[in-house]
Amino acid sequence: MLNNRQLFLLNTAQTSTTPRLIEIERAEGVYLYGPNNEKYLDLVSGFAVSNIGHRHPKVIDAIQKQLDKYLHVTVYGEFIQAPQVALATKLLSLLPARLNNIYFVNSGTEATEGAMKIAKKYTGRRSFVSARKAYHGSTQGALSLMGDEQFKTPYAPLLPHVQYIDYNNEDQLSVITTATAAVVLEAVQGEAGVRVPTVDYMRAIRKRCDETGTLLILDEIQTGLGRTGKLFAFEHYHIVPDILLTAKGLGGGMPLGAFIANTEVMGVIKENPILGHITTFGGHPVSCAAALASLNVILNDHLLDGVDAKHQLFKSLLQHPSIKEVRGIGLMMAIQLEAFEQVNFVSKYCADHGVLVDWFLHQETSLRVSPPLIITEEEIVEACTVIKQGLDAWLLNSHLRFRQR
Repeated sequence: MLNNRQLFLLNTAQTSTTPRLIEIERAEGVYLYGPNNEKYLDLVSGFAVSNIGHRHPKVIDAIQKQLDKYLHVTVYGEFIQAPQVALATKLLSLLPARLNNIYFVNSGTEATEGAMKIAKKYTGRRSFVSARKAYHGSTQGALSLMGDEQFKTPYAPLLPHVQYIDYNNEDQLSVITTATAAVVLEAVQGEAGVRVPTVDYMRAIRKRCDETGTLLILDEIQTGLGRTGKLFAFEHYHIVPDILLTAKGLGGGMPLGAFIANTEVMGVIKENPILGHITTFGGHPVSCAAALASLNVILNDHLLDGVDAKHQLFKSLLQHPSIKEVRGIGLMMAIQLEAFEQVNFVSKYCADHGVLVDWFLHQETSLRVSPPLIITEEEIVEACTVIKQGLDAWLLNSHLRFRQR
């Protein structure tokens, strides 16, 4: 009889030729557990999803209560569903007044697609500007915004009329013109290896968009819901986007995304044609119930208050001859190493010793560190100790290989 590993490789589509093949039996808090009681300290949070940890009791309780009422009942936007209404009302109460209308979808890439559609319809323009090494999702519209040809060429043709700028470079903003429907930027570039923009840059982007009548779409799919120490990263820059994208951490572990704008911009999908943007499962009532519970945990447990101190503790502990730099903001960090072979070795070492780290799509020479916001100081010390032990093992391994030549 085939085991789960064999069935996984045989029956499920693979996204790489070298999957991690770590089997998970259960999860709780900041830990994942394997079928033989293997225990892993999760420094990835399901890629910035599990901001309040895995299976938080209040999220589980909200899910169970909603299960007793109803699951899917109809396509999004037709019936009044209390979990959607409650989540939208709470979330909008925490955002600037110009962001007063929300459309729930299933994922981050769907949020990107919806935002691109309303930007074109509202402005009557067809061009977009995005950043090189960006990542906004894998569907064809979102993929068109990625300024990295090796990921796009196999799927051509994609959307035309997209121009690319270098993130954090003010000298290139003249690319944004009165023909640009929207600038789409990550509030912090994630898959480029956690690149944090300057306040001046983000303000210059906002100013240029205002001058040209261009909408500013900020992708907070990774940064949102507390990861940077603010509920949303745009708060660090003292600007407000025209359209805000969120997903990942929004759902508290359930699939959920959203694009948020004002009622005037969002209103373009209601007519000419009617049902200009539709989704069957977007805003699923169970996901919305989980999301509201998760948001309330972040707020009521004051999880944002400890993010910066935990960031500083990571940086103080991650001192090693092999570490070139620790970049990031809040609990969204990249440990810059020398080469992918080193990243791959250390990542495997850490997994073998009970700590999960990963790397980035556009920056494979960096280790990804984005733990749940609930991680304790003791767990940070434990994690950093294992990472540095992995780096020591790499140096020893490299030394032995050199002597054997």
